[in-house]
Amino acid sequence: MREAAVTPEGDRMRWVELPGRQPARVYVHGLGASSPAYFTASAAHPLLAGHRSLLVDLLGHGLSDRPEGFDYALESHADALAAALTHAGVTGAELVAHSMGGSVAIVLATRHPHLVSRLVLVDANLDARAPDPASAGSAGIAAHSEADFLAGGWRQARERAGAHWWATMRLTDRRALHRSAVHLARGTEPTLRALLRDLPIPRAYLLPEADGPLPGAAELTAAGVAVVPVPGCGHNIMLDNPEAFARAAAAALTGEGPGRRPPGPPPAADQSRRGLVEVDGD
Repeated sequence: MREAAVTPEGDRMRWVELPGRQPARVYVHGLGASSPAYFTASAAHPLLAGHRSLLVDLLGHGLSDRPEGFDYALESHADALAAALTHAGVTGAELVAHSMGGSVAIVLATRHPHLVSRLVLVDANLDARAPDPASAGSAGIAAHSEADFLAGGWRQARERAGAHWWATMRLTDRRALHRSAVHLARGTEPTLRALLRDLPIPRAYLLPEADGPLPGAAELTAAGVAVVPVPGCGHNIMLDNPEAFARAAAAALTGEGPGRRPPGPPPAADQSRRGLVEVDGD
């Protein structure tokens, strides 16, 4: 296990690291999850093994610290992750990021472009969601006030999550879980979808084939994002169908198929996104 102080107060982010060749690959988990639990088998799969791999737990989650004063916005998660990667000597990393982690990865690539050379998003959140008390995940958690969630509303999240998700969600600080969910449901401005569209790096978006076409897929594909349906899985693609996930992720990471913008300077929209500061959202 490795660690680095990532806030002015000295809060520490931790990760499991596997040695290997460059470029480094950084695996980022979703809301209430943990990268070692969700990604170790994938990082060790023959199609994906061999690169230096960092399986990072975001602040408030898994092995990392749980600071009460941290706001857990996407931008703050991304900046903390940037501090950890900088401490680890990582630049130009290939990010494999699931769900909320994919949202963090998009913001990281926007705010700290030197740290990211490629994105493989795994059923990542791209759009805002209205709070919904009947929903699992961020929309259901965000339907509570923070005080109500801490006082007992978290038990509803536990019931909706089910035993598998709760295995890691129970390790997540409840304040961190609520704040992360609120920001994730709120989304960003510009939207995550727009930020992803305008990034000038290879990008792929993996989604469960059973979910049907990804909303807005044509616009993303036109912008060079490879949209890849994966069969035989639900939201946790890497756990539900490890072989299909490894094949799809390996193809995206080796540049097979679409997902790379032609060489040349990024358009004006890209340049403005790279200077983005303190987006109000997520």
